[in-house]
Amino acid sequence: MVKRFRSPRAMLVFSAIAFGTIGPFVRRIAVSSGEVALYRAVMAAALIGLYFLVTGQRIPFRSIRRELPLLLLAGIAMGFNWILLFEAYKYTTISVATLSYYFAPVIVTVACPVLFREKMTVRQAVCFAMSTLGLVLITGVGDTSAGGQHLLGIGLGLGAACLYATVILLNKYIRNVDGIHRTFLQFLAAALVLAPYAAMTGGFTLHALDGTGWLCLLTVGIFHTGIVYCLYFSALRELPGQQAAILSYIDPLTAVVISVLVLGETLTLPQALGGLLILGFTLWNESSPPSGEGRAPKRRLPN
Repeated sequence: MVKRFRSPRAMLVFSAIAFGTIGPFVRRIAVSSGEVALYRAVMAAALIGLYFLVTGQRIPFRSIRRELPLLLLAGIAMGFNWILLFEAYKYTTISVATLSYYFAPVIVTVACPVLFREKMTVRQAVCFAMSTLGLVLITGVGDTSAGGQHLLGIGLGLGAACLYATVILLNKYIRNVDGIHRTFLQFLAAALVLAPYAAMTGGFTLHALDGTGWLCLLTVGIFHTGIVYCLYFSALRELPGQQAAILSYIDPLTAVVISVLVLGETLTLPQALGGLLILGFTLWNESSPPSGEGRAPKRRLPN
């Protein structure tokens, strides 16, 4: 069983399922989203730093110094991406927030022709159009029962998706830094920026947490971020990009299942159809294109 779990595919499946469960834990942490993001970055960086210490790994700063500004920018985008996603959980259902967030690959597909002079293929254009239709269905356009908070939650989820896409695109420029070193440095950068942000937007209120809140915070910081990120990047080193991309879609599917079946949140038929359009067409876009077609970046950072 242990040997089986050590297989790259098993590690990635486990990671994707774990990432899909983060929403309910975040909701039970009674501090601001900025604080949650800060503590998440600090705990994960500390855990990975301890791992480096135990294994004797060193970060080759001399060879990566030119890419440090990009790592800093990616870390900043990652931290504020978390804040917007955590805020989205407060205003709409976890399933809708997650599906809005997974519009990020569509944003990357549109951005790549501009930034990297990649030709947008017919497949990518169709995927963009159908995913956008899926997003329209999720917003509940024409549904008078859809309140302002629901739309705010979707807007926050889309904001998180834009920052998520920014992290993906910045990481495409970073070529000389290993995955785990890259993640550690981005966590450090996120913590450095989020500390003053949290101080200026309400201060630090850890004293307000009860036992459940502390348990959820430690779970998000140590398990969902530190441990699961390590498993995720360890698996990515061994798996083909296409297979990793496909398995990563277990993350949003897990979030939807938990939202509907465990938490009892409502997912209307149009929203479910919209989610299928977003996930289905972005997945199709990331499958192997015919020879000569461009590709969007496949190895994305998790939640």
